[in-house]
Amino acid sequence: MPKNKVTIGLIQFQAEHWPAHNLLRAVRLVQKARKQGAEIICLPELFKSDYFPQHKSQRPFEWAEKIPGSTSRLFSDLACELKAVLIVPLFEQSGKGRYYNSLIVINADGKIVGQYRKMHLPNDPGFYEPYYFDKGNLGFEVFQTAYGKIGALICWDQWFPEAALTLALSGAQIIFYPTAIGWHRRQKPKERLKEKTAWEIIQRSHAISNGVFVASVNRIGREGKLTFWGSSFISGPFGELLGQASEHKEEILIRACDLNQISKVRRDWPFLKERRTDAYKN
Repeated sequence: MPKNKVTIGLIQFQAEHWPAHNLLRAVRLVQKARKQGAEIICLPELFKSDYFPQHKSQRPFEWAEKIPGSTSRLFSDLACELKAVLIVPLFEQSGKGRYYNSLIVINADGKIVGQYRKMHLPNDPGFYEPYYFDKGNLGFEVFQTAYGKIGALICWDQWFPEAALTLALSGAQIIFYPTAIGWHRRQKPKERLKEKTAWEIIQRSHAISNGVFVASVNRIGREGKLTFWGSSFISGPFGELLGQASEHKEEILIRACDLNQISKVRRDWPFLKERRTDAYKN
């Protein structure tokens, strides 16, 4: 039976160019997070490589992989060994020449309980994701795990309240956002601060409006023209900041979450219950 309290671990690190190196580091950090008590552990978006969508090139397509495949099998074995739930983002090669920015959710028994394909794709300078990925086609799904019901979206999905609402209405207690977001080198300090502040506010607002925990994990470091700002965080169901990592350091952010707080917050602030769906239009 799912527990009322669960410990989340977010792994924030700087990715190198070569997938094999990042994979080994990710495994070690997952093991370390579990030793520190984490029960649900989430890696950043596209953690196996540098953030290649800042350029348009055929080379990164060589890194795409099937699901299930070697990476999913590796983390399935690890999840079973550690008795941990793992959220593992992947560059997926599907059938008929389709590619997706995906993630899998692996339960504590090592079985893949679900998969998500990124629905919203940015197409800005330094973020040319439509060049590599097709838009997700699996919808928004909630996954029952050994430690609770979770939803998982990816990076730019953060800006769309409908995605978080759909997961909350489907029973998600925690929404995870594996992320790769940073500043372009041409941005000035004031613009950088405004953008990072908005990024945090929008996600914490999803926690408030839906009465759920929100966990966002970002990468760090300079890659080409981008500097990733880290600052991974975990928010409670009324938007309270339970913990946040730094902008620049490799960290494992671990926090215990009392899932009983969800029902309490929803009783006190019944935003979901009081929605006027009879009056809303597209």
